[in-house]
Amino acid sequence: MTQGLLAIDDTLSVRAGRQLYFERSGIEPGYDARWVTLRAGGIPVVVLPNTAGRVRAVRLHDLHHVVTCYETTWTGEGEIAAWELASGCGDFLAAWVLNLSALVVGLVIAPRKVFRAFVRGRHSENLYLTAGEWSEALLELRVGELRTRLGLVGTAPRATGSDIAAFALWGVAAVVYATYLPALAIWWLG
Repeated sequence: MTQGLLAIDDTLSVRAGRQLYFERSGIEPGYDARWVTLRAGGIPVVVLPNTAGRVRAVRLHDLHHVVTCYETTWTGEGEIAAWELASGCGDFLAAWVLNLSALVVGLVIAPRKVFRAFVRGRHSENLYLTAGEWSEALLELRVGELRTRLGLVGTAPRATGSDIAAFALWGVAAVVYATYLPALAIWWLG
């Protein structure tokens, strides 16, 4: 799948594809930054600490954007969140937490796209589980080779009954998480 703003050619190295992703998305790679700012329409809306766990996950998450072509818009982040949750985040706690938040946004603004991405994730793999950890060697692969390894080539999978049930469960989990997270934060801070 190569479409939209993030259409990255299969023949490029993953390193070159990641650089295109950064340029086209207007992202400054901030793996060493202390804080990360999330924006809506160019306006800062959330500032998060750039923890070691977040950096560990986002290095692979950025490569997921390259191979899936999901954009860094609110819709695209909802799609990639659904895809990563469906394909599994392993022991990447930051990925689970951030993806649950993004899934809620995606469910509100683009539920069909998020559902398709979830189904795609249920029938493919991701780097949280196949690579396990960041490695510079990933950047030397070809984009097409990595897409093939992760099962991202060919036609989009059809949703099964278990895909639908899993999506419903994750949707409920994300809504519950988003509902109670502010209360837990207030309790924890108070």
